[in-house]
Amino acid sequence: MDDLTSTPLLAAAGDVASAAAHRAAAAEADRRLDPDVVKALVAAGFPRHFVPAGCGGREGTFLELHHAVTAVGAGCTATAWCASLAAHVSRMAAHLPAEGYREIWADGPDALLVAALSPVGTAEPVPGGHRLSGTWPFVSAIDHADWGLLAAMARTGGEPEPRLFAVPRSAWRTVDSWQNVGMAATGSNTVIVEEVLVPAARSVSRADLFAGRAAASAAACHAVPMQSTTMMFASPALGAAKGALASWTGHATSKIRAAAGRSGPPPAGMPAFHRISYDVLLTRSATEIDAAGLLLERASATADSGPGISVPDTMRAWRDCALATDLLVGVVNRLFRGVGTSGQSTADPVQRFWRDVNSVAGHQALQLESAAAAYARTVIED
Repeated sequence: MDDLTSTPLLAAAGDVASAAAHRAAAAEADRRLDPDVVKALVAAGFPRHFVPAGCGGREGTFLELHHAVTAVGAGCTATAWCASLAAHVSRMAAHLPAEGYREIWADGPDALLVAALSPVGTAEPVPGGHRLSGTWPFVSAIDHADWGLLAAMARTGGEPEPRLFAVPRSAWRTVDSWQNVGMAATGSNTVIVEEVLVPAARSVSRADLFAGRAAASAAACHAVPMQSTTMMFASPALGAAKGALASWTGHATSKIRAAAGRSGPPPAGMPAFHRISYDVLLTRSATEIDAAGLLLERASATADSGPGISVPDTMRAWRDCALATDLLVGVVNRLFRGVGTSGQSTADPVQRFWRDVNSVAGHQALQLESAAAAYARTVIED
């Protein structure tokens, strides 16, 4: 894989991770990211990573973004999730007609975008565009967003079709509805839009977006199918597993050193200390994290192949992301069991990573059954 150690995004990701880890407990309590952490991830360059170069963006690579999101995830899964989506939703917005995306980035490439891709809204045709209404739950980082991409069933003269509509912050109101046990700090609240006029230039067919058919961009990063970009959801989980392993290692080190300082057999009725159990847990967990990382690197590199990506490669990338996430769930579950009572305190990072990774794995894009069915059809004919 390419050497990404000196890229500006990855270099800045370490600072974002440190700031996010420091504020993670407070962010969970508030159920939204700390505003200073959001400023840090914006300043690091996550929102502009896939923005068209003509609007000041980087048109960057998936592999670089994957490594940067993973680095942030080792500090705070929720921050990594929001950083990843900030980049990927900007990539989605680049599929709009040029007039539309230029409006979004009129003040520069660092606008923070969020999205809701399930077409639960309605859009009625009016002269010049559509009138959009709807209620969209689970919109991560909505409290900090400048623009939203909201999906709705749009009437265009024939059968309704799912389309995405870009609306500014002034067009919606937010309902505080996010009470989930995992990924609490993502602030994935509900968005409501009522009878808002969206011009035609700020709308794109969801089918075109999912197929990678950008209306006015020839950049390679805008010309790939959505299913090849599933690492947007999996990369935060890889970072979280690394963070959990680092925290577990701190607990294990103190226990091993304490045991080394004791002499003689344990008191009657007390369990004996077995160093090998820690060695095996560390080895299995570190190796499976590495394996998941290799799968996600390959998926990211596949997406970077641009418009030449094949259907089998797309489905393999989706499969790799789903299976990598499944491996990471097993890792953090094992670490949570092995960290002991003190590590399961609500003040300890291991339990936060455990809750967050299991929450991430529940996302519909990471369901192994769906990915397996799609992949298998490229290998086995009915």
